[in-house]
Order: sequence, then C-alpha cells, then structure tokens
Amino acid sequence: MADEWAPLSIGRPTVVLPAPDPRLVQQIVSATRLDQVAAIVSDHPDSMDAWAALGHWYERSEGTLVDAVAAYGCFRVGYHRGLDALRRNGWNGSQSVRWEDEPNRGFLRCVSGLARMAERLGELPEAERCAGFLIDLDPDWMPEPAG
Repeated sequence: MADEWAPLSIGRPTVVLPAPDPRLVQQIVSATRLDQVAAIVSDHPDSMDAWAALGHWYERSEGTLVDAVAAYGCFRVGYHRGLDALRRNGWNGSQSVRWEDEPNRGFLRCVSGLARMAERLGELPEAERCAGFLIDLDPDWMPEPAG
C-alpha cells in the first residue's frame, strides 16, 4: 500500500543465541580446577560457554603440545555445537553473529580459540579460515586475547 511506511534495515540481519542459564555461567566463572571445568562440560555438553572455558583452561596451562591439541579439540567441539545452535535459531549462514550480543560470546570464543590453536599447531589454512569467519560473523570483530 502506498500509505504504509516500511523501515529499511541497515546491514545484515543478526542472530542471537539463547542466553545461557545464569547458574551455568556462575559455575563456569567459579571453577578453579581443570576437573571442575571438565565436570561442567560433562553435565552441559551443548554449552559453548563450557567448551570455551575448557579450551581456555588447556590453552593457559603448561603450553605443551598435548595441551594445545586438547584446547583445539575443546574449541572444535564448541564450534560445532555453536553451529548447530545457530541453525536451530534461524541462522542460514548469511546473518551476523555479533560479540555485542552476550549470548553469542561462547560460540565466538570457540571460533577464536580454534583459530589460535590451529595457528599454534601449524594448521594455517584452518587458522585463516576461522579468522575470516569471525570477521564475516561480526565485521567489528577484534581478536579476543588468548585464555
């Protein structure tokens, strides 16, 4: 209709994941040992925040090759859980997933950690792909500090 006004959308549509349970977030923040974080992941295997925390734990640990591989694996699982969650919430691969939307941060931490660990392990094409994916998801992305 000629008399109706439709606002134009600026930029790409954005997908925001459901907010994690605040009790789960508190458990993650309060964990002080690797076994505690692993237990949280075991109890909440769909949580990108939990996988990111476990990956960061390994990333910050002794720095051995075993730790880097373990961190890579944690971030990889969180990345795939995040893709599944995004798809369940309407993401078709073309929408933004912004850091400013706090529920997205667990997923973005997993992608960022995966990029860092891939680079550390010499898997440079994967590191570059993940770094590019982060910019595609959030054009304002600034690299997250390690751990």
